[in-house]
Amino acid sequence: MINVNGIRLHIAEQGEGPLVVLLHGFPESWHSWRHQFGPLAGAGFRVVAPDQRGYGRSDHPEEVDAYTILHLVGDVVGLVHALGEARAFVVGHDWGAPVAWHTALLRPDVVRGVAGLSVPPPFRSTRPPLKAMQERFGGRFYWNWFDRPGVADAEFARDPRATLRKLLYFASGDAPDAGRPENVLVDPERGWLADMPEPGALPGWLTEEDLDNLTDSYAKGFTGALNWYRNLDRNWELTAPWHDAVVTSPAVYLYGDRDVVPAFPGTPELIDQLPELMPKLRRRPVVLPGCGHWTQQERPDEVNAALLDFLTELRG
Repeated sequence: MINVNGIRLHIAEQGEGPLVVLLHGFPESWHSWRHQFGPLAGAGFRVVAPDQRGYGRSDHPEEVDAYTILHLVGDVVGLVHALGEARAFVVGHDWGAPVAWHTALLRPDVVRGVAGLSVPPPFRSTRPPLKAMQERFGGRFYWNWFDRPGVADAEFARDPRATLRKLLYFASGDAPDAGRPENVLVDPERGWLADMPEPGALPGWLTEEDLDNLTDSYAKGFTGALNWYRNLDRNWELTAPWHDAVVTSPAVYLYGDRDVVPAFPGTPELIDQLPELMPKLRRRPVVLPGCGHWTQQERPDEVNAALLDFLTELRG
């Protein structure tokens, strides 16, 4: 447990050398990086993965506005310094990717290099994202569903293990309809889980023990994690000073070709433009064939190879 930015963060740690901070997404925990610890530590890096605020054994502030992007970046910067380092490599997946990208954007002096999985680098839109999606999809986009106080919280908490089992399978490359944008539209009357397929068996990359570990990390419920989404418009307001700013740290971006996130409205066009928009993007995005949303879990060998190539190059 590390005291950081006014809260306590639970971390997992392995290895010695240059610091690499691994940031998980939703609905995950530090455990989503279980396949990265050994290879990165074995290559001479100090690997640290926190349960981010609102997740797992870390603190879960009650106030919704305690989960803004400035709080989340502050947690990363504070963690790097609390670990006795001035700089670190920062790697993020899903929600962890925007935190990693924004840490590099707001504090490039702290970031030696940044890698994002699934979610591409942030380029601030001209409209608040929750309002834009509300209008575009009539309130059915899952961000707007999550924004309703207590609604998704209650749906997910009725049976946390079943919730996580469905969500992980549904967004994986193993699901028959993986990668279809309409998958993230929710029936407001029935909830999101009602129409998700029930996997007959877990995908090969996910064991029952992995699912047990993840379920245990949601003993405090889902509200802290959902509060991240409830700050999307507030984040848009807070990041106004960085409108049109770009990440200048060395960077790499990876995603699966069956991941729904890179198919969100406007995202394919952004990905095509990344080499021109980001001066230090080391290469074109790394695309993982057949991979869904859970990149580092579904394709650990490919992800590890890409990260080690990137990290060792920067380490010199």
